[in-house]
Amino acid sequence: MTAPIPREIPDLPAIPGPPLLLPSPVPATAVVAPARRPSTAVFRLVIAMTAAAGVALELLLGTPARTLSYFGIQANLLLAVVMLSSATRAWRARRPLPSGMTGAALLYVVIAALVYHLLLAHTTPPFSMTGATTPPERWHGQWAALQLLHTLAPAAALVDWLFLTPAARLHLRQATTWLVYPLVYLAFSLARAAFLQPADPSRYLYPFLDVTAHGYRGTLANALLVGLAIYALAVLLVGLDHARPTPVRHRV
Repeated sequence: MTAPIPREIPDLPAIPGPPLLLPSPVPATAVVAPARRPSTAVFRLVIAMTAAAGVALELLLGTPARTLSYFGIQANLLLAVVMLSSATRAWRARRPLPSGMTGAALLYVVIAALVYHLLLAHTTPPFSMTGATTPPERWHGQWAALQLLHTLAPAAALVDWLFLTPAARLHLRQATTWLVYPLVYLAFSLARAAFLQPADPSRYLYPFLDVTAHGYRGTLANALLVGLAIYALAVLLVGLDHARPTPVRHRV
């Protein structure tokens, strides 16, 4: 025998307190599509053109093989590609590039600028990507190229990051990953010098990586100091990224 089914089922008691919302693994960008940002796209296109113009000017003034071997040239090439892609995405309202890629481009071009202004700009003989033995004259080709690569392009990239990029996108684990390329470049620089003649003036591209002048121990010590500076700057960028307010409402 079973109990008879009641004709009226009493109401269930109300759940006390507000309903608990479980966290969703779906990001907000999967629900809200990014908006078109024409002004941001134009500004990033200008950054890409500035970096590309500096590289092109250096290629015209020097030999391509030597010019393309410089860290600053490679960093500006990466910045030009990243900014051109970011400009296209902002214009077409597409998802932004991964933060690891944009952060790496910013870090490398800023490091190249700091190394130039703090270590290379006042050396004797003067630092030059074309092998010149005299300081570049103002408003001439070599001087203009250095300003484009190590002043205007890095400054514009910082402005883009501060005022046109959402905050809290960088992560501390990326700071270690960003060290891979400088380590690869160090190996490339030493291997390149090993295959060139000792009398070649372009054998060592940077004076602090000159094995003839410092020996391998001194060169590796200099590289270690630069590497620690790169990591410290990377950690600083990540910290500032999480401390600064988001300057835009929509993802760009």
